Amino acid sequence: MSKVATFSLLAFMGVSAVAAPAVADPMADARAVIATHQQTPVFEPPGEAFDARSCMAGKKVLSIPLSMTIPFEVQLTRAMKEAAKEVGFELDVWDNQLKVDQWIQGVSHAIGGKYDAIDLTGGLNAQVLGPQLAEARAAGIKISTTHLYDVTQTPDPSTDYSAKVDFSGAGRLLASWAYVATGGKPNVVIVTSTDILPSTPFVEAIQKQLRDYCPDCKQKVVDVPASEWSTKIQPGVQSAILADPTLNYVLPIYDSMSQFVVPALRVTGSEGAVSIASFNGTPFILDMVREGNVSMDVGESLGWAGYAAVDNIMRMMCGKPEPAKLNVPLVVFDKSNVGAAGVPANYNDGYGDAHLTGFRKLWKLQG
Repeated sequence: MSKVATFSLLAFMGVSAVAAPAVADPMADARAVIATHQQTPVFEPPGEAFDARSCMAGKKVLSIPLSMTIPFEVQLTRAMKEAAKEVGFELDVWDNQLKVDQWIQGVSHAIGGKYDAIDLTGGLNAQVLGPQLAEARAAGIKISTTHLYDVTQTPDPSTDYSAKVDFSGAGRLLASWAYVATGGKPNVVIVTSTDILPSTPFVEAIQKQLRDYCPDCKQKVVDVPASEWSTKIQPGVQSAILADPTLNYVLPIYDSMSQFVVPALRVTGSEGAVSIASFNGTPFILDMVREGNVSMDVGESLGWAGYAAVDNIMRMMCGKPEPAKLNVPLVVFDKSNVGAAGVPANYNDGYGDAHLTGFRKLWKLQG
């Protein structure tokens, strides 16, 4: 009997047809996805080894971060400066407070200061600076981005190299966690901000993974602009919980959103019944994991990310192939291992230090 005929017969009999998962054994698959990210990270070279010190001699790079008022940006650029110092070239950071005119001034400074490269760091969108970057490229300056695009996205043509992040992989990991934690019956609210560039593929990866595991499981999306997190995430999540008391997981895709999700659970009396899992490894959220307010956080070492960003910049400058993504592993932190991230947590503990030896050998700084 055909699938259509079978469905018609079931409907006639008043029986609901249950869609089959796209994965043969969803629970085993989800557990395997999680297990891959519960191990101490190993270093995987993003490309061939090269003599970085010789290639970068006399070169100058200007990092223009999204804003130096954001701790994430401060830690990432600090690690980039440390990596550049090891190699022996100048990497300066353009101080700014999330203002377009300050970003424009940064590009002008790079042109006037005869820098060799500009890196748009930590989410600064190249599209905002199209005319200015065109002027910089006309002056012979190469343009890279760090931590802006998902691995599935095509960079803006105003850039030369992009150190992409596996946001999609983080999305599949969050979906896998929710599936396992709920015994294969996730009913989730995904909290997103579509005004942040990689958010769309990030959410799509969560949704697809959940559909592959359980096509009939419920999922809802709450979209809140980044500038309105403090005022709209809590009421958005509260409304979702009140509308569906069977909801059991909230997945805020950027972990700093979690601070506004927790009050929603308290107000609705859902603590314990509804859990939170997220992505980024922000220290105060890792502290919330240790305290039991957040179930799991996918972390990334910003010390590792800074070295990986410099590797990408140098490969651009030295004519090497562009790496497929920013060489930073994703690590699952839950109550069983979050203590390794420090008490209080920090941006670098809990990930090991394989990247230090790995990059030094890759750049031929040590044998």
